[in-house]
Amino acid sequence: MNMLPVIALIGRPNVGKSTLFNRLTKSRDALVADYPGLTRDRQYGYGKLGSIPYLVVDTGGVTGGEEGIHELMAQQSIQALQEADVAIIMVDGRSGLTASDEYIVQLTRENAKQVWLVANKTEGLDSDIAIAEFHGLGIAEPIAISAAHGDRVSALIDEILVPFEDIDSEEQANKEELIDNDALNIAFIGRPNVGKSTLINRLIGEDRLVVFDKPGTTRDSVAVPLERDKKHYLFIDTAGVRRKGKVKEVIEKFSIIKSLQAIEKSNVVFAVMDAKEGITEQDISLMGLIVQRGRALVVIINKWDGLTGEQRKYVKDQIDRRLPFLDFAEQHTISALHGTGVGDLLMASQRAYQAATRDLSTNNLTSELEAALIEHAPPLVKGRRIRLRYAHQGGRNPPTIVIHGNQTERLPLTYKRYLTKRFRKKFRLKGTPVRLIFKTGDNPFKGRRNKLTPRQDRKRKRLMSFVKKK
Repeated sequence: MNMLPVIALIGRPNVGKSTLFNRLTKSRDALVADYPGLTRDRQYGYGKLGSIPYLVVDTGGVTGGEEGIHELMAQQSIQALQEADVAIIMVDGRSGLTASDEYIVQLTRENAKQVWLVANKTEGLDSDIAIAEFHGLGIAEPIAISAAHGDRVSALIDEILVPFEDIDSEEQANKEELIDNDALNIAFIGRPNVGKSTLINRLIGEDRLVVFDKPGTTRDSVAVPLERDKKHYLFIDTAGVRRKGKVKEVIEKFSIIKSLQAIEKSNVVFAVMDAKEGITEQDISLMGLIVQRGRALVVIINKWDGLTGEQRKYVKDQIDRRLPFLDFAEQHTISALHGTGVGDLLMASQRAYQAATRDLSTNNLTSELEAALIEHAPPLVKGRRIRLRYAHQGGRNPPTIVIHGNQTERLPLTYKRYLTKRFRKKFRLKGTPVRLIFKTGDNPFKGRRNKLTPRQDRKRKRLMSFVKKK
């Protein structure tokens, strides 16, 4: 099964890779993942500009002749090129060609599958002149863009994605086929050594259930079917269900791209964290990406059995303080090794998916909106009350609620959170993110004066004349 295309950005420092990354992911102020445990200065995000979804990898700057930590950064850039379906080499259209650019071209030629050459920072310049000297690199036709201003960026990404449009359709068809067969896809996501494979082995090993591996679903990940209580599951393990002796390198156990692809393919995500190590920055980044994609979620705190009462309190406080945006998800403390608490997880996944796909009627949504307004009215904005009129469902998985009114763009974030909690509690949406979309309609009183009867208009004029005299 084909997965989302992966686009890697590579270039020397300060050519605008991060700016283009933010442009492609539309996430300048959004959460993007930085994983110092696996890479250095390498970011991953979901692409939102173009005809189909994709993954973007922003690598650290490469100059050539790196030593020490910079050599490790260069190795991570090489790995990104090898993982990616497309590499975009970025050069600076203002400063011109450098020796570092030539080194990067050679590096990309040796490791990338498909290459595009982009001259950035060309706003206000003649495009032909800006790219002239880069023709000599001989790797691809240079394209002039401005990542900061967005010039020609959309056209670039559309052209890059053309070969993958049919692949994406096939992927979606395969994904829907799994769902039609009543298989609940569960992705196991987490850092290295948190116990994902141990947990899968524990789940499939109970009651001597017959299971089989299907390798190759997404590169080195493994899909494991399971049937229990007449319900079908498909576990997606990004590390692969393998003996420890088969895995010699940490990098083999964990790939960010494989995790992101597994999230994309899943109906429910089991986010596994290590209670002994506490909540790390990598955990926070992964959780943010899961929520960003709107996946139903079950939070699993593994290795709970070896903690003291004081340590358990500390971990729970960390979760409340560092992961407040996961308050919608069920949290389970388990020991995958000994099986403690594992028996509740499959039912939790069913509850989360049912909540994510629940149908919500317009009447019920509007009634709950009206009850919320009565209990706590929206604030005044410049002396005018924000009015919310009615709500209806705009999508499922995750549940999307569209609310119509006036001045909705001025609604404070705190009030949006208040409404989200009301809807979640009323419609039992535990285990799934809830998205609210606000739409401001036309003012129903706009142009009302032109619709007055002649008699009403005469009264209006007399009243206005009286007011002026006063």
